[in-house]
Amino acid sequence: MTVTRRATLIAAGAAALFPFAAKAAPTLRIGYQRYSTLIVTKHLGLMEKALAPHGINVSWAEFVAGPQLLQALAAGAIDLGQTGDAPPVFAEAAQPGGLVYLGYEPPAPDAAAILVRKDSAIRQVADLRGKRIALNRGSNVHWFLLEALRRAGLGFHDVHVSYLTPPAARAAFENGHIDAWAIWDPYLSSALNDQTSILTTAEGIVNNREFFLISKAFAQQPHDIVAAVSSAIAQTDEWAMANKAQVATLFAKETGLALDAVSHALSTRSFGFHSMDQSMIDEQMNVARGLKDSGVIPSLPAITPYR
Repeated sequence: MTVTRRATLIAAGAAALFPFAAKAAPTLRIGYQRYSTLIVTKHLGLMEKALAPHGINVSWAEFVAGPQLLQALAAGAIDLGQTGDAPPVFAEAAQPGGLVYLGYEPPAPDAAAILVRKDSAIRQVADLRGKRIALNRGSNVHWFLLEALRRAGLGFHDVHVSYLTPPAARAAFENGHIDAWAIWDPYLSSALNDQTSILTTAEGIVNNREFFLISKAFAQQPHDIVAAVSSAIAQTDEWAMANKAQVATLFAKETGLALDAVSHALSTRSFGFHSMDQSMIDEQMNVARGLKDSGVIPSLPAITPYR
């Protein structure tokens, strides 16, 4: 194979994997989770409408959780995604320079909580000393639990943490294999019953926001293309805020959770897209410092907003 032929094949492969970096395949690749604003965008077809005038197609890829979505984003496998506050900090600390913050949504501190069983002797966060607690590693509740413990004079070294996915954690919690469960909506709302009790929500502890992130390559695209993406998300949030019943029906269908649980979860959440500003950069940097100072991440990552 000639050098020219080899170079051509390499370039073609790069174009397929990184379309915006190579500007060869006009497709915006979006990663989404089943309980997210972006799945509403997908349902309404708003991203396709926004990008059609620019000659850009849209493809969608489902991810089980934020950490996996951000790995794909940092690797250039997708161009846009949405997660909570802590996952991008973990991702950027592990693989610097791959993420750019496009915008954020309002805080939802009541959408995350630490659950205990109703008959538990645990009555306050300080009672968690020596107890078994489940959470999803690298998720928003990872930061929430750490901060809740810190304010109670405890740290991760004072408790026994089990890193479990929400379905596995729920089974362990209901079977009594763990003492407490740090979890977010809609799994939180679906687990509320006469056998469970909320030890504390994130209210007054962390803000528990949702962020929209784009790849470094996509951030280098013409401003009007990125603005069209932001506009589609903003339109989604506006529609979702005015049509929560329809959003609940959609989320229940996508997640397989009961409609009443999803409706309860949405009652703790507001929709509204905002571009990144200095206050949000500072807020995310506070999360990063907290995780770094606690030894959870090895270094202090950058918080890079879209300009």
